[in-house]
Amino acid sequence: MANIEKLTREYGKVLWTGKKCILGMPISFTRYILTDTRLITRVGLLNLKEDEVELYRVFDKSVSLSLGQRIVGCGTIKLLAKDSDTPVKEMKSVKKPREVKRLLDEAIHVQRDKYLVRGKDMVGVNVSDNDSDGSGILDDPERAECRNCTE
Repeated sequence: MANIEKLTREYGKVLWTGKKCILGMPISFTRYILTDTRLITRVGLLNLKEDEVELYRVFDKSVSLSLGQRIVGCGTIKLLAKDSDTPVKEMKSVKKPREVKRLLDEAIHVQRDKYLVRGKDMVGVNVSDNDSDGSGILDDPERAECRNCTE
């Protein structure tokens, strides 16, 4: 396991950290770091590439466990987020995936409560329902029941 104190200095409060596993052993150069506010993926040995997703932006998550992964205790967690550069984040072959997903669930709910964000806020509104003339400007809600009126 990585030096938690060092990661805490770099990224803030670290809830979990783990590596991508190959044949059940964490010997790859991909590290996942879950903080209280974001999920960071760090890839590389000499040249590092980091990508992060703010937790409150995640709106769906799933776990897939292939037979080979189940044998060695690993799994893949897939996150869907309202993020422009990483709308789909995959945490491939992590140890104890259900436990990691539970940690993610808790951290996501804390962040959503902090920012007052719910699932319906993440999906967005269907503009065509509130924009009858197609101008891109939403209709006045007081006149919503009178869309077909000639007033």
